[in-house]
Amino acid sequence: MVEEERISVLNDEDPSEGDFVTYWMQSSQRAVFNPALEYAVEKGNELGLPVVVYFGLTDDFPEGNERHYKFMLEGLKEVEKSLADRGIQLVIRKEIPTEGAVEIADESSYLVTDRAYLRFLKDWRDHVSERVDCPFVQIESDVVVPVETTSEKEEYAARTIRPKIQDRMDRFLKELKETEVKHPSLDFDFEKYEIKNIEEALNKLDLKDVEPVDQYIGGTSRALNRLDTFIDEKLDHYLERSNDPTKNGLSGLSPYLHFGQISPVQIALKVESSGSPGTEDFLEELVVRRELSMNFVNYNENYDSLRCLPGWAYDTLKEHEDDEREYLYSKKEFEEARTHDPYWNAAQKEMLKTGKMHGYMRMYWGKKIMEWTGSPEEAFQIALSLNNKYELDGRDPNGYTGVAWCFGKHDRAWKEREIFGKVRYMNANGLKRKFDADKYVEQVESL
Repeated sequence: MVEEERISVLNDEDPSEGDFVTYWMQSSQRAVFNPALEYAVEKGNELGLPVVVYFGLTDDFPEGNERHYKFMLEGLKEVEKSLADRGIQLVIRKEIPTEGAVEIADESSYLVTDRAYLRFLKDWRDHVSERVDCPFVQIESDVVVPVETTSEKEEYAARTIRPKIQDRMDRFLKELKETEVKHPSLDFDFEKYEIKNIEEALNKLDLKDVEPVDQYIGGTSRALNRLDTFIDEKLDHYLERSNDPTKNGLSGLSPYLHFGQISPVQIALKVESSGSPGTEDFLEELVVRRELSMNFVNYNENYDSLRCLPGWAYDTLKEHEDDEREYLYSKKEFEEARTHDPYWNAAQKEMLKTGKMHGYMRMYWGKKIMEWTGSPEEAFQIALSLNNKYELDGRDPNGYTGVAWCFGKHDRAWKEREIFGKVRYMNANGLKRKFDADKYVEQVESL
């Protein structure tokens, strides 16, 4: 059963005379451990109707490009097969998702969707809720503890949200059993967008040309394999290796979490059952830090601008806005990794080549963009743009929060200095004290 705190009724319509129950899949792109899917199956069984899963494939998703779409389609191809094995049809159509959801709802007795937190994705769900004549229910499927259950306001930092999450985790860290599908939907004849051949499917879309990467292949099975490898080979040493980009000590799961190809609850349960000494530190990142980012974008309308910062950080950056910069770079120079700093350049190249940047280097990367740009506002937008363009896990709450942290979000005031004011400072000497920075450069160059 899906916990009631995950369920939000988005309109007040009664079940209509429809041929099926529809799950509009958007954020939780998986057929395994998906509360929204299981809720839809339960509702279908209750109404004596089959379930159809709908996915709207638009080629103008904000800041999306070929790199992101290839990873996503690899995951959806696996979803299609997994759903079919349960007797559920996946209907992918090339159209604006909101228009497609409204259209398919006309044939549905009930409409279910998953939850997202970014502004335009909330607007999508609001748009649909105002235009459908059947019940429309949202299931929060991609966090451990539902956001409003954790807190009804924006939290200041990890230290303020941590006890609230920890007090509630036990209720939500539970296995999710698959519900038997009593009424298959495979015989329905729908017009669909074909994705069996990923390259052909990509070529039919009008996408921004950012080269896909080979280091990450989309799909729940790939995510679960990464998780098993991480638990077996890396989790025991997570604390001492996670901040060293030369050690390959991270899970590599953030792209899969971004696309909803794996459940954070499933990850947490498997990690907890391992009994590893690295469990607590990993769950701090997976649950506390990740769900702090959901809290941030959910309650702060300015999450994509400098105005998202706490007052002290915004004020101190503005006070030092006119401080002299030793180096100034354009967005193009940043994008092409043409700065004087080999460590910064290596971080940018890692992102360009792999679709992922080590978390510790991303902090340094963002700090230096702020230091080498004419204004904090310009720096904030450059960092967001590059992160969202090249990172497989960009364009989501974690990405916006990670950039904002570089400018003082969820942090405290430090000793005042030029340009940064009281915002935390990082430099190359700090990297060298932390790990072998030159080795990191060599590793990136060899990719």
